[in-house]
Amino acid sequence: MTDIRKRPWHIIIEGAIGVGKTTLARMLREHYDSGLLLEVFEENPFLAAFYGDRERYAFQTQLFVLLSRYRQQQLVPPLLKQGSLITDYMFDKDWLFARLNLRGDEWEVYQQVHGALSAHIPAADLVVYLQADTDVLMGRIAQRDRTYERDMDRAYIDDLRQVYEQFFHEETGTKVLAIDTNQLNIITRERDFHAILERINGALQQGTFQQALPEFDLLENEPGRPPPARPLQAYQKMHVELDETKGFNTNVYFNYLCLSEEMGELGSELAEVWRAQEAQVAAGHDEAQALQTALGEKRADLESELADCMAYLLKLANYTGIDLEEAYRDKMNTNRGRTWAKH
Repeated sequence: MTDIRKRPWHIIIEGAIGVGKTTLARMLREHYDSGLLLEVFEENPFLAAFYGDRERYAFQTQLFVLLSRYRQQQLVPPLLKQGSLITDYMFDKDWLFARLNLRGDEWEVYQQVHGALSAHIPAADLVVYLQADTDVLMGRIAQRDRTYERDMDRAYIDDLRQVYEQFFHEETGTKVLAIDTNQLNIITRERDFHAILERINGALQQGTFQQALPEFDLLENEPGRPPPARPLQAYQKMHVELDETKGFNTNVYFNYLCLSEEMGELGSELAEVWRAQEAQVAAGHDEAQALQTALGEKRADLESELADCMAYLLKLANYTGIDLEEAYRDKMNTNRGRTWAKH
Protein backbone atom coordinates (compact mmCIF):
# COMPACT_ATOMS: atom_id res chain seq x y z
CA MET A 1 0.00 0.00 0.00
CA THR A 2 1.49 3.37 -1.02
CA ASP A 3 2.16 5.80 1.80
CA ILE A 4 0.72 8.95 0.31
CA ARG A 5 2.56 11.08 2.87
CA LYS A 6 5.80 10.50 0.95
CA ARG A 7 4.64 12.64 -1.95
CA PRO A 8 2.47 15.73 -2.33
CA TRP A 9 -1.24 14.96 -2.56
CA HIS A 10 -4.16 16.83 -4.08
CA ILE A 11 -7.54 16.95 -2.32
CA ILE A 12 -10.66 18.43 -3.92
CA ILE A 13 -13.61 19.54 -1.76
CA GLU A 14 -16.91 19.36 -3.64
CA GLY A 15 -20.65 19.64 -3.10
CA ALA A 16 -23.65 21.76 -3.96
CA ILE A 17 -23.86 25.52 -3.45
CA GLY A 18 -23.83 26.42 0.25
CA VAL A 19 -22.58 23.07 1.59
CA GLY A 20 -19.39 24.57 3.06
CA LYS A 21 -16.66 23.69 0.55
CA THR A 22 -14.54 26.81 0.94
CA THR A 23 -14.86 26.87 4.73
CA LEU A 24 -13.60 23.30 5.00
CA ALA A 25 -10.86 23.87 2.42
CA ARG A 26 -9.50 26.84 4.40
CA MET A 27 -9.54 24.87 7.66
CA LEU A 28 -7.82 21.88 6.04
CA ARG A 29 -5.21 24.14 4.52
CA GLU A 30 -4.38 25.51 7.96
CA HIS A 31 -4.30 22.03 9.52
CA TYR A 32 -2.11 20.43 6.85
CA ASP A 33 -0.07 23.57 6.08
CA SER A 34 -0.72 22.86 2.41
CA GLY A 35 -1.30 24.96 -0.65
CA LEU A 36 -4.81 26.28 -1.35
CA LEU A 37 -6.50 26.98 -4.67
CA LEU A 38 -9.98 28.46 -4.36
CA GLU A 39 -12.62 28.84 -7.04
CA VAL A 40 -12.81 32.37 -8.42
CA PHE A 41 -16.48 33.16 -9.01
CA GLU A 42 -16.88 36.84 -8.14
CA GLU A 43 -15.09 37.79 -11.39
CA ASN A 44 -17.77 36.22 -13.61
CA PRO A 45 -19.63 39.19 -15.18
CA PHE A 46 -22.63 37.00 -16.06
CA LEU A 47 -23.23 35.38 -12.68
CA ALA A 48 -25.63 37.90 -11.12
CA ALA A 49 -27.63 38.09 -14.36
CA PHE A 50 -27.69 34.28 -14.56
CA TYR A 51 -29.28 33.94 -11.11
CA GLY A 52 -31.92 36.44 -12.26
CA ASP A 53 -32.62 34.78 -15.63
CA ARG A 54 -31.05 31.33 -15.89
CA GLU A 55 -32.31 30.47 -19.36
CA ARG A 56 -31.10 33.68 -21.00
CA TYR A 57 -27.61 33.82 -19.46
CA ALA A 58 -26.81 30.12 -18.96
CA PHE A 59 -24.61 29.61 -22.04
CA GLN A 60 -22.46 32.72 -21.50
CA THR A 61 -22.10 31.92 -17.82
CA GLN A 62 -21.13 28.29 -18.36
CA LEU A 63 -18.52 29.00 -21.04
CA PHE A 64 -16.97 31.80 -18.99
CA VAL A 65 -16.74 29.57 -15.92
CA LEU A 66 -15.43 26.62 -17.95
CA LEU A 67 -12.56 28.64 -19.43
CA SER A 68 -11.86 30.33 -16.10
CA ARG A 69 -11.61 26.99 -14.29
CA TYR A 70 -9.42 25.58 -17.05
CA ARG A 71 -6.98 28.48 -16.61
CA GLN A 72 -6.99 27.96 -12.84
CA GLN A 73 -6.35 24.23 -13.25
CA GLN A 74 -3.11 24.99 -15.08
CA LEU A 75 -1.81 26.21 -11.72
CA VAL A 76 -2.20 22.76 -10.14
CA PRO A 77 0.98 21.02 -11.44
CA PRO A 78 3.37 23.84 -10.41
CA LEU A 79 1.64 24.15 -7.02
CA LEU A 80 2.02 20.40 -6.42
CA LYS A 81 5.76 20.76 -7.04
CA GLN A 82 5.79 23.00 -3.96
CA GLY A 83 3.79 20.60 -1.77
CA SER A 84 0.33 19.18 -1.15
CA LEU A 85 -2.69 21.10 -2.40
CA ILE A 86 -6.35 21.58 -1.49
CA THR A 87 -8.92 23.01 -3.90
CA ASP A 88 -12.59 23.76 -3.32
CA TYR A 89 -13.85 22.66 -6.73
CA MET A 90 -13.22 20.07 -9.44
CA PHE A 91 -13.02 20.83 -13.13
CA ASP A 92 -16.02 18.59 -13.89
CA LYS A 93 -18.13 20.73 -11.57
CA ASP A 94 -18.93 23.06 -14.45
CA TRP A 95 -20.15 20.08 -16.50
CA LEU A 96 -22.65 19.31 -13.71
CA PHE A 97 -24.01 22.84 -13.79
CA ALA A 98 -24.10 22.89 -17.59
CA ARG A 99 -25.96 19.58 -17.63
CA LEU A 100 -28.62 21.25 -15.52
CA ASN A 101 -28.72 24.60 -17.31
CA LEU A 102 -28.12 24.03 -21.04
CA ARG A 103 -30.30 22.53 -23.75
CA GLY A 104 -30.09 21.68 -27.46
CA ASP A 105 -27.26 23.14 -29.55
CA GLU A 106 -25.80 25.04 -26.58
CA TRP A 107 -25.38 21.78 -24.67
CA GLU A 108 -23.77 20.10 -27.70
CA VAL A 109 -21.28 22.94 -28.19
CA TYR A 110 -20.49 23.02 -24.51
CA GLN A 111 -19.75 19.27 -24.39
CA GLN A 112 -17.31 19.55 -27.29
CA VAL A 113 -15.39 22.37 -25.61
CA HIS A 114 -15.44 20.64 -22.24
CA GLY A 115 -14.21 17.36 -23.73
CA ALA A 116 -11.28 19.05 -25.44
CA LEU A 117 -10.20 20.83 -22.25
CA SER A 118 -10.78 18.02 -19.73
CA ALA A 119 -8.18 15.82 -21.42
CA HIS A 120 -5.51 18.16 -20.01
CA ILE A 121 -6.75 18.22 -16.41
CA PRO A 122 -4.64 16.32 -13.83
CA ALA A 123 -6.47 13.85 -11.60
CA ALA A 124 -6.71 14.45 -7.84
CA ASP A 125 -5.83 11.90 -5.14
CA LEU A 126 -9.16 12.35 -3.36
CA VAL A 127 -12.49 14.14 -3.81
CA VAL A 128 -14.29 14.92 -0.55
CA TYR A 129 -17.97 15.14 -1.47
CA LEU A 130 -19.93 17.12 1.13
CA GLN A 131 -23.62 16.23 1.25
CA ALA A 132 -26.55 18.16 2.75
CA ASP A 133 -30.32 18.32 2.37
CA THR A 134 -31.85 21.13 0.34
CA ASP A 135 -33.25 22.97 3.37
CA VAL A 136 -29.84 22.86 5.05
CA LEU A 137 -28.21 24.25 1.90
CA MET A 138 -30.75 27.07 1.68
CA GLY A 139 -30.14 27.94 5.33
CA ARG A 140 -26.38 28.11 4.85
CA ILE A 141 -26.77 30.20 1.68
CA ALA A 142 -28.96 32.66 3.57
CA GLN A 143 -26.50 32.76 6.47
CA ARG A 144 -23.49 33.71 4.34
CA ASP A 145 -25.63 36.36 2.56
CA ARG A 146 -23.79 36.85 -0.72
CA THR A 147 -25.50 39.60 -2.68
CA TYR A 148 -25.97 37.63 -5.91
CA GLU A 149 -27.40 34.64 -3.98
CA ARG A 150 -30.17 36.48 -2.11
CA ASP A 151 -32.84 35.48 -4.63
CA MET A 152 -31.62 31.90 -4.99
CA ASP A 153 -34.36 29.56 -6.25
CA ARG A 154 -34.92 26.62 -3.91
CA ALA A 155 -35.97 24.39 -6.80
CA TYR A 156 -32.67 25.13 -8.56
CA ILE A 157 -30.65 24.17 -5.46
CA ASP A 158 -32.69 20.97 -5.10
CA ASP A 159 -32.10 20.07 -8.76
CA LEU A 160 -28.40 20.80 -8.36
CA ARG A 161 -28.17 18.64 -5.24
CA GLN A 162 -29.74 15.74 -7.13
CA VAL A 163 -27.33 16.18 -10.07
CA TYR A 164 -24.41 15.98 -7.63
CA GLU A 165 -25.85 12.85 -6.02
CA GLN A 166 -26.28 11.16 -9.39
CA PHE A 167 -22.77 12.14 -10.52
CA PHE A 168 -21.02 10.80 -7.43
CA HIS A 169 -23.01 7.57 -7.45
CA GLU A 170 -21.53 6.88 -10.87
CA GLU A 171 -17.91 5.99 -11.61
CA THR A 172 -15.79 9.16 -11.48
CA GLY A 173 -12.32 7.63 -11.93
CA THR A 174 -11.16 9.28 -8.68
CA LYS A 175 -11.41 8.12 -5.08
CA VAL A 176 -14.46 9.82 -3.51
CA LEU A 177 -15.14 10.28 0.18
CA ALA A 178 -18.81 11.21 0.82
CA ILE A 179 -19.54 13.02 4.10
CA ASP A 180 -23.05 13.85 5.34
CA THR A 181 -22.80 17.36 6.80
CA ASN A 182 -26.44 17.86 7.83
CA GLN A 183 -25.64 17.58 11.55
CA LEU A 184 -22.08 18.96 11.39
CA ASN A 185 -20.86 22.45 12.22
CA ILE A 186 -17.09 22.62 11.79
CA ILE A 187 -17.00 26.32 12.68
CA THR A 188 -18.48 26.04 16.17
CA ARG A 189 -17.74 22.38 17.03
CA GLU A 190 -14.10 21.36 16.86
CA ARG A 191 -15.00 17.68 17.25
CA ASP A 192 -16.95 17.81 13.98
CA PHE A 193 -13.86 19.09 12.17
CA HIS A 194 -11.74 16.37 13.77
CA ALA A 195 -14.25 13.72 12.68
CA ILE A 196 -13.89 14.90 9.07
CA LEU A 197 -10.11 15.00 9.43
CA GLU A 198 -10.07 11.41 10.62
CA ARG A 199 -12.02 10.23 7.60
CA ILE A 200 -9.88 12.22 5.16
CA ASN A 201 -6.67 10.89 6.68
CA GLY A 202 -8.02 7.37 6.43
CA ALA A 203 -8.92 7.89 2.77
CA LEU A 204 -5.41 9.21 2.12
CA GLN A 205 -4.01 6.03 3.71
CA GLN A 206 -2.61 8.04 6.59
CA GLY A 207 -4.61 6.28 9.28
CA THR A 208 -6.20 8.52 11.89
CA PHE A 209 -4.93 12.00 12.68
CA GLN A 210 -2.93 10.56 15.57
CA GLN A 211 0.74 10.47 14.59
CA ALA A 212 2.68 7.21 14.54
CA LEU A 213 4.09 6.04 17.86
CA PRO A 214 7.76 6.96 18.30
CA GLU A 215 10.63 4.53 18.51
CA PHE A 216 10.86 4.38 22.29
CA ASP A 217 14.56 3.58 22.51
CA LEU A 218 15.25 6.81 20.63
CA LEU A 219 13.55 8.79 23.40
CA GLU A 220 16.29 8.04 25.89
CA ASN A 221 18.54 10.98 26.71
CA GLU A 222 21.39 11.54 24.27
CA PRO A 223 24.46 13.75 24.80
CA GLY A 224 23.57 17.36 24.13
CA ARG A 225 19.86 16.53 23.86
CA PRO A 226 17.38 17.83 26.46
CA PRO A 227 15.36 15.21 28.32
CA PRO A 228 12.05 14.33 26.63
CA ALA A 229 8.80 15.83 27.85
CA ARG A 230 6.89 13.69 30.36
CA PRO A 231 3.20 14.57 29.94
CA LEU A 232 1.89 11.48 31.77
CA GLN A 233 4.16 12.21 34.70
CA ALA A 234 2.76 15.75 34.80
CA TYR A 235 -0.79 14.36 34.78
CA GLN A 236 0.04 11.98 37.62
CA LYS A 237 1.36 14.91 39.64
CA MET A 238 -1.81 16.85 38.88
CA HIS A 239 -3.92 14.02 40.34
CA VAL A 240 -1.80 14.00 43.50
CA GLU A 241 -2.60 17.69 43.91
CA LEU A 242 -6.29 17.10 43.18
CA ASP A 243 -6.45 14.36 45.81
CA GLU A 244 -4.93 16.72 48.36
CA THR A 245 -7.09 19.75 47.55
CA LYS A 246 -10.39 17.91 46.93
CA GLY A 247 -10.01 15.22 49.59
CA PHE A 248 -10.67 12.36 47.13
CA ASN A 249 -10.67 8.76 48.37
CA THR A 250 -7.20 7.32 47.66
CA ASN A 251 -7.94 3.69 48.49
CA VAL A 252 -6.50 1.60 45.67
CA TYR A 253 -9.35 -0.95 45.65
CA PHE A 254 -12.04 1.74 45.73
CA ASN A 255 -10.46 3.47 42.71
CA TYR A 256 -10.16 0.13 40.89
CA LEU A 257 -13.93 -0.29 41.31
CA CYS A 258 -14.43 3.25 40.00
CA LEU A 259 -12.30 2.39 36.95
CA SER A 260 -14.37 -0.75 36.39
CA GLU A 261 -17.55 1.33 36.54
CA GLU A 262 -16.17 3.82 34.02
CA MET A 263 -15.16 0.96 31.71
CA GLY A 264 -18.73 -0.31 31.91
CA GLU A 265 -20.05 3.14 30.96
CA LEU A 266 -17.60 3.26 28.06
CA GLY A 267 -18.85 -0.16 26.97
CA SER A 268 -22.44 1.11 27.06
CA GLU A 269 -21.54 4.05 24.81
CA LEU A 270 -19.75 1.74 22.35
CA ALA A 271 -22.78 -0.56 22.35
CA GLU A 272 -24.94 2.40 21.31
CA VAL A 273 -22.44 3.21 18.56
CA TRP A 274 -22.67 -0.40 17.35
CA ARG A 275 -26.49 -0.33 17.32
CA ALA A 276 -26.53 2.98 15.44
CA GLN A 277 -24.01 1.63 12.92
CA GLU A 278 -26.08 -1.52 12.37
CA ALA A 279 -29.20 0.59 11.80
CA GLN A 280 -27.32 2.69 9.19
CA VAL A 281 -26.05 -0.43 7.43
CA ALA A 282 -29.55 -1.93 7.43
CA ALA A 283 -30.76 1.28 5.76
CA GLY A 284 -28.29 0.71 2.93
CA HIS A 285 -25.32 2.83 4.00
CA ASP A 286 -21.69 1.79 3.58
CA GLU A 287 -20.34 0.11 6.73
CA ALA A 288 -17.37 2.45 7.15
CA GLN A 289 -19.49 5.54 6.58
CA ALA A 290 -22.14 4.18 8.96
CA LEU A 291 -19.49 3.76 11.67
CA GLN A 292 -18.22 7.31 11.24
CA THR A 293 -21.77 8.68 11.40
CA ALA A 294 -22.48 6.70 14.57
CA LEU A 295 -19.19 7.78 16.13
CA GLY A 296 -19.90 11.40 15.27
CA GLU A 297 -23.19 11.25 17.16
CA LYS A 298 -21.55 9.79 20.29
CA ARG A 299 -18.10 11.40 20.07
CA ALA A 300 -18.62 13.81 22.97
CA ASP A 301 -19.83 11.00 25.25
CA LEU A 302 -16.95 8.75 24.22
CA GLU A 303 -14.47 11.54 24.90
CA SER A 304 -15.89 11.99 28.38
CA GLU A 305 -15.85 8.27 29.25
CA LEU A 306 -12.35 7.72 27.89
CA ALA A 307 -11.10 10.71 29.88
CA ASP A 308 -12.66 9.27 33.06
CA CYS A 309 -10.95 5.93 32.41
CA MET A 310 -7.62 7.66 31.89
CA ALA A 311 -8.06 9.64 35.11
CA TYR A 312 -8.56 6.49 37.18
CA LEU A 313 -5.59 4.77 35.49
CA LEU A 314 -3.41 7.73 36.47
CA LYS A 315 -4.76 7.63 40.03
CA LEU A 316 -4.13 3.88 40.34
CA ALA A 317 -0.58 4.39 39.09
CA ASN A 318 -0.09 7.00 41.84
CA TYR A 319 -1.50 4.76 44.59
CA THR A 320 0.67 1.80 43.51
CA GLY A 321 3.87 3.86 43.11
CA ILE A 322 4.18 3.28 39.37
CA ASP A 323 5.55 5.77 36.83
CA LEU A 324 2.91 5.02 34.18
CA GLU A 325 4.81 6.56 31.27
CA GLU A 326 7.98 4.62 32.10
CA ALA A 327 5.98 1.41 32.54
CA TYR A 328 4.25 1.98 29.20
CA ARG A 329 7.55 2.70 27.47
CA ASP A 330 9.15 -0.45 28.89
CA LYS A 331 6.16 -2.60 27.96
CA MET A 332 6.04 -1.30 24.38
CA ASN A 333 9.78 -1.85 23.94
CA THR A 334 9.21 -5.44 25.08
CA ASN A 335 6.27 -5.85 22.70
CA ARG A 336 8.33 -4.63 19.76
CA GLY A 337 10.54 -7.69 20.14
CA ARG A 338 7.68 -10.15 20.46
CA THR A 339 5.79 -12.09 17.83
CA TRP A 340 2.15 -13.14 18.05
CA ALA A 341 0.43 -16.03 16.39
CA LYS A 342 -2.01 -14.93 13.69
CA HIS A 343 -5.61 -16.09 14.10
